[in-house]
Amino acid sequence: MTALTPHMFLQPDGWMPAKGYANGVLAEGRILFTGGLVGWTGNQEWQHHDMAGQFRQTLLNIVAVLAEAGARPEHLVRLTWYITDKREYLDNLRAFGAAYREVIGRHFPAMAVVQVTGLMEDAARIEIEATAVLPHD
Repeated sequence: MTALTPHMFLQPDGWMPAKGYANGVLAEGRILFTGGLVGWTGNQEWQHHDMAGQFRQTLLNIVAVLAEAGARPEHLVRLTWYITDKREYLDNLRAFGAAYREVIGRHFPAMAVVQVTGLMEDAARIEIEATAVLPHD
């Protein structure tokens, strides 16, 4: 583990490689947790009503919270996504991948995607919780 990325991705021998996520992450450092962030702006205004647009804004929101702690996307070790429509998610995987690479880059922490019947914000199509580990100074 290095100071720049205080974690190591875990890939058990004989397992097929994970695509777009890590099976596990071993981390050491200061831990940052976000709340469940949704795809509205910092002024709590919805600019997008589709899941793909809200996903991109949610990632931007995560990066903004990370920056408040001096963290960057490569410090992410876990993302948990809550989506309201599995079909809409699957139909937009390309848009999700493009937005992810644009905002986060090619850093793929441990992730889970869960379909839920609804979110607390009625207009929300997606909500994401993030965990990051920052190196000790």
